[in-house]
Amino acid sequence: MITQLPPLNTDTIWAILNDQIDDTTVNQLVWHYLGYRYEQSSQSWNNTQVAENWKKDYPEPPDFVGSRPPIVKLTRSIPKENKQLLKKQLGFKGYKIGEFGPRQTRRATMANWLLSYLAS
Repeated sequence: MITQLPPLNTDTIWAILNDQIDDTTVNQLVWHYLGYRYEQSSQSWNNTQVAENWKKDYPEPPDFVGSRPPIVKLTRSIPKENKQLLKKQLGFKGYKIGEFGPRQTRRATMANWLLSYLAS
């Protein structure tokens, strides 16, 4: 179920922003760093490493790209000082009007969360 994940580095963050990594892999990256682990033997998710506030709302990893509530929670979990990391650290200018929708916005949020994770 889990694909081979790319390394967590700025090249991967840019690949997310530039839509060079598929949504499933981006979801799996965030799940991994939240602590979700897929166990092949039982064909189920192990959430023992997941923070209690995530585990309570999402005992299994949520679809961040396809669903608004988990992306809102992810956004709120980014420390205030890291909210602008994409802009400050990578020089990301955002998407042009008319070239983005909820999917791109959610992917940018996920990229920012991963960059914040990397910074901590």
